Amino acid sequence: MRLDIDLIDETEELTEEEISKVEELLQFAAEMEAVEQDTELSVTFVSNERIQEINKEYRDKDQPTDVISFALEEMGEGELEIIGLDMPTVLGDIIISIPRAREQADEYGHTFLRELGFLAVHGFLHLLGYDHMNEEDEKKMFNKQKEILEQYGLKRSAE
Repeated sequence: MRLDIDLIDETEELTEEEISKVEELLQFAAEMEAVEQDTELSVTFVSNERIQEINKEYRDKDQPTDVISFALEEMGEGELEIIGLDMPTVLGDIIISIPRAREQADEYGHTFLRELGFLAVHGFLHLLGYDHMNEEDEKKMFNKQKEILEQYGLKRSAE
């Protein structure tokens, strides 16, 4: 089971090890969620300024946030589904603010890598259709996040 993940560090702040850990974690999550072989997605690591621009443009919120996901497989209103083409599934894009991830790691008292992993899994689950708009969905999504992170070995407490 292999995802095709395009990882882009616009901040040039991450180590190769941090980037490969995020990829490894997403491969692990994809396996747990039985995601189709060769499914594609991208993860871009950005500054607070960049994620604020994206948040304002696409979500009408003029403030930085920690993670944004854009699912490409969702049918928009009036779109027609193309059936029969044998193309890889493209899940979409995950955008993570590195400064925000560092702040939150300090705030929650765990490692930067744990926070980075949490945000990547959170974004990934959104691409798979999980959401947290109501209490029931939130509980389902957050339990799934916790399960993936714990089974992978990224626990909440500072390591």
